[in-house]
Amino acid sequence: MTDTATLRSADRNARLAALTLALCLPSDVLLYLLLPMHPEAFGITLAEAGILLAANRLVRIFGYRQVLRFYSRFGDRRTLTIAAVAAMGCAVGNSTLSGFAALLGLRLVWGLCFAALNLSTQVLATAHAEGAAKRSGRSRAFIAIGPMLALPLGALLSEACGPRSVFMVLTFSCLAGAVIARRLPAAPHALGGGRRKLRLPDSVALWSFIEGVALDGLFIFGLSLQAQNLLGGDALIVAGLLMGLRYLSEMLLSPLGGHAAQRYGASAMLLLFSVLSALALAAFGSLWVVAGAAGVLVLRALQLPLVTTLVAERNPGHARVQALASNAVWRDIGAGLGPMLAGWLLPVASAPWVFSLAGLAIVASAVGCWARSAVAEGDSAQG
Repeated sequence: MTDTATLRSADRNARLAALTLALCLPSDVLLYLLLPMHPEAFGITLAEAGILLAANRLVRIFGYRQVLRFYSRFGDRRTLTIAAVAAMGCAVGNSTLSGFAALLGLRLVWGLCFAALNLSTQVLATAHAEGAAKRSGRSRAFIAIGPMLALPLGALLSEACGPRSVFMVLTFSCLAGAVIARRLPAAPHALGGGRRKLRLPDSVALWSFIEGVALDGLFIFGLSLQAQNLLGGDALIVAGLLMGLRYLSEMLLSPLGGHAAQRYGASAMLLLFSVLSALALAAFGSLWVVAGAAGVLVLRALQLPLVTTLVAERNPGHARVQALASNAVWRDIGAGLGPMLAGWLLPVASAPWVFSLAGLAIVASAVGCWARSAVAEGDSAQG
């Protein structure tokens, strides 16, 4: 049993890291709303918008090792302070710079910032096995606060003042994140197992990869396009509200996902929520855009703490730091491919087929995670 003071300190550190990410994240998520709808305002094409929304994910595939090495050496305080200041620079650039090349540079910088911010939230949430699932759920809830408020308000401000003005406001949010980061612990993190190259994904990483393609890629990019095609002039406000619902769901429901994982097992809950997500994706791809999108966003929120919990369970001790980073890389590979696939497929392919097949792939990978956990539990019982 871990003593109460240690657990209280772990809760505090996880909360501070989550709030830092919450304050920096709006400068990224608003691009997913505005770039597909207003590419001309940023001096780019729709196809270039898909590449830009993928670029921040793809750079993390190659940059996570360097981020991990820096993070393990310098700890949470210095790493997240630098990341928050760099995110502030990206927000300024999103407001003032135009053209594919300039925006691509900003997306690459933000990708490395998010890698550090995201890694810290996961490592601190799982710092102690006791209460890790609940702590992960609460962490996701705090992270969701910033984007939940920024998306609908940003959509309204964009309608009134244009899609570039909102990013200048968000520089102050990133600055507040840097101030909070200074309260994090400065201790470095030991890495287990020495240097590791990217390996073939295990069952959890495979699920993260497919979920990245389907939900963080195809669905998020397609949300703006589906709303624009079917809802007409109110598309920006509706899409902003739906994306805000994504983070409201994370704030309210991610803790419930963590509680469910603690009580019923993370792999069983992952399978259940994946099946329901497939049904919601099929509805979203048809005429029930709003209902299907709402269902996907709610279920995504419930799933978020489950993967972190599974990775930490299968990689105890210091090994979890590298395992969490590796799992994040596979998710980023999928989420990087998703917007590019969406930009290529959705203009020419049937949306119901695209999203239904994506849902089936999520279910198949969730079955793999559940089966792997069932086998491990059986071996443990026999031992």
